[in-house]
Amino acid sequence: MTAVAVHQILPSLHVADASGAHTLHARDALRAAGFASEVFVEHVDQALAAEARHVDELDAHVVPNRTVLLYQLAVGSPVVDRLLQRPEPLVVNYHNLTPASFFWRWAPDWLDAVASGREQLHRLAPRVVHAIAVSRFNERDLLAAGYRSTSVVPPFVDVGAASPDARRQPADRSTDGTKGPAPRSHDPGGTRWLFVGKLLPHKAAHDVVKALAAYRRAYDPAASLVLAGGHPVASYAAAVEGYARALGLDDAVRLAGSVSSEELEDLYATADVFVCLSNHEGFCFPVLEAMARRLPVVAYDAGAVADTVGGAGIVLSDKAPGRVAAAVRRVHDDGALRARLLAAGLDRLAAFDLERTKARFVAEVRHAVDRLDAPATERRVS
Repeated sequence: MTAVAVHQILPSLHVADASGAHTLHARDALRAAGFASEVFVEHVDQALAAEARHVDELDAHVVPNRTVLLYQLAVGSPVVDRLLQRPEPLVVNYHNLTPASFFWRWAPDWLDAVASGREQLHRLAPRVVHAIAVSRFNERDLLAAGYRSTSVVPPFVDVGAASPDARRQPADRSTDGTKGPAPRSHDPGGTRWLFVGKLLPHKAAHDVVKALAAYRRAYDPAASLVLAGGHPVASYAAAVEGYARALGLDDAVRLAGSVSSEELEDLYATADVFVCLSNHEGFCFPVLEAMARRLPVVAYDAGAVADTVGGAGIVLSDKAPGRVAAAVRRVHDDGALRARLLAAGLDRLAAFDLERTKARFVAEVRHAVDRLDAPATERRVS
């Protein structure tokens, strides 16, 4: 009998994109499990051209009654209209859709595209036999949209393990004499903050700038911040830069923009603390990157952040500048706390072990394949 095919569809495949990397890991896991699996897109970066086919080629790879389609949902796209017209059973892997309310002020031309994703999330629900969310936070979106069968499997995390030298690093004296690893600033008086992520309104870089200003006033006038990530909404990036200038932080805040992998590693290596004050995150990969590089995390409890951090960082219920500043001061100066967080971070990464996640993902896809003839009223939530 012909093997079952599980083909993935997504609007585009880009280099250095989390959902794109996830898709390629998913394809490899499906193939290793015995499924035929290809990736179909409308747009692909030239560097990844060999990894995907155009969605127009899908028909040539579909075997009637032996093919399941898996849609990677992270943005609104005309591809959904094409999927809704097809007869094959459909599985959705849901990454997150940022609410349009975050964009009306800064990028009104984005509103239709952002809102269309949420509308498509609802339109797909009756057609989907099973939906896999990357976090429990995202699963709530699926349930609210009426999906009958859902589960949670984290995305394929390949943040790079901490080096053996980092894992074996002996404890030093912290700045207050408490046993524990010392902060890594080249300038002992200048605490280095880092945030990694696209400069988008919902990621609230302006709140990190505000918290840095409070930290400099209360604790460390030489503290600095690097914001690493592209600037897809130019008006917001300009506003963040102007805000830093208005607060007198011209020389303390650097908008690094998109950086190479080597530059990113250097930023992680020279920072003292990773600070995330985002208002909406469907998962938040960078907090795990920070943990893998022995960088303590201070984060605001929004979206899936607390679930991703999982007790391996300081998660705040509010982000008043003074409270954020005090939390950063603690992880910078309290060597024992810092040591606990660094050890917990390395342990936390084990929950996202790549091979374990692949096995869970394949099991959920098998569940979808095996229950294609189940009554439409059946519902499975985990």
